[in-house]
Amino acid sequence: MEQPAAISERSRRYGIREGAFQAIMAGGGDNYLSAFALLLHASAFQIGLLSALPQLVGTWAQLFSVKVLNRFHHRKALILVGAAGQAVVWLPLLALPLVFREDAPWLLIACAVAYVAMGHFAIPAWNSLITDLVDPDQRGAYFGHRARLMTVTSFFALCGAGLLLHAAEAWEKPWAGFVIIFLLAAAARGVSTSYLARIDESTESVTREAEFRLLAFLRRERGSNFQRFLVFSGLMHVSVLIAGPYFVVYLLHDLHFTYLQYTAWLAAGILGQFLTLKPWGLLGDRYGNKRVLKVTGLLVPFLPMLYVLSTEFYYLIAVNFAGGVIWAGLSLGLQNYVFDAVRPEDRAKGVAVWNAVNALGWFLGAMIGSWLAAIVPSELGLLGWHLSLVSNLPFVFFISGVCRLIVSLSLLGTFRETRSVEPISRRDLVAELPLIKPLADTFGGGARRE
Repeated sequence: MEQPAAISERSRRYGIREGAFQAIMAGGGDNYLSAFALLLHASAFQIGLLSALPQLVGTWAQLFSVKVLNRFHHRKALILVGAAGQAVVWLPLLALPLVFREDAPWLLIACAVAYVAMGHFAIPAWNSLITDLVDPDQRGAYFGHRARLMTVTSFFALCGAGLLLHAAEAWEKPWAGFVIIFLLAAAARGVSTSYLARIDESTESVTREAEFRLLAFLRRERGSNFQRFLVFSGLMHVSVLIAGPYFVVYLLHDLHFTYLQYTAWLAAGILGQFLTLKPWGLLGDRYGNKRVLKVTGLLVPFLPMLYVLSTEFYYLIAVNFAGGVIWAGLSLGLQNYVFDAVRPEDRAKGVAVWNAVNALGWFLGAMIGSWLAAIVPSELGLLGWHLSLVSNLPFVFFISGVCRLIVSLSLLGTFRETRSVEPISRRDLVAELPLIKPLADTFGGGARRE
């Protein structure tokens, strides 16, 4: 008879493989939804809504999922409902906007809401199950490895989809390119669902979720370390999404990037993530996720500000590569901090509430961004100094950066590390950062810092 440890190990491998196929869906599908919306002549407001509304509705799907999880303890069944639902929703998402062209952007938004809601429905049960299968001291390494594989898979899916769109654009039939990549995204999600079905739920040390009473959970966490973290995460999402949905508008509409150039810009960010996800995970395991958040939280504000300086293609590629490096650490640090900050029996609730706060921030930020895009000028004059840009969106991006900086400076110090981790000085921490550490080892003669 096979040992439980071997079964759990196999389930962890299935979790890795599932992530790879899910990443194909995201890289070849999710990344091009906004570009598809532009092809359908969506306005800036509709682009913002396409980014924000699905996340907001997805939040309620997560909260509902936690409620169901409390009464229906078969976590894998809930995961499969959400994953299979996502695979199916790709078909109307693709077909309806092409059939009913007059209402195409709104139909795309409606289908995207259903698509994201199904994905969010699976998240609490998935996080609860997979964290039971992974040792707490190895979560950073495991999720870093999984995220790294997902990133490289997403990278190749993104590039392949971009080449398909480039070819379709050359044949003056860009819609055909979207048809192919979205069908492939649906198939990839189907394969990932099959791997989820093979994960064994019977051998892990089951964490039983406490009964889900949202108000009671929030009252208990009032003034807590976790609540202060939620304020930081939510306001950071507000600040980030002031700019986030509108990069596609700036690049494809204002700068007239081809699909191939847009793909290269996206790929640069994914490459930056791929190269640094594992080092960020190891850094968080050893020195704490709070330190990862502090470093990345102080760097991420400057990324959107850089778009004011130049429209040169290779410059923007370099900026997005740096963005991928920094966002790899910030997103991994946020996720792993939640796992550390709440009790095991509250983990699904904690993840759902965290995602709810982020989604609300996502929605508010995107709507603020659409409002700013309508009122901010594209020229700025001050004391005889004049700056004129190709579009007003870089100024919106700059405002996003200022808001991020305010959030980081005011809130990063309000919550603390929740695990016992190794101490490290600021100077040594800088030397340990991804991409810096290899250079420090090379030019420092490979000296090891302890």
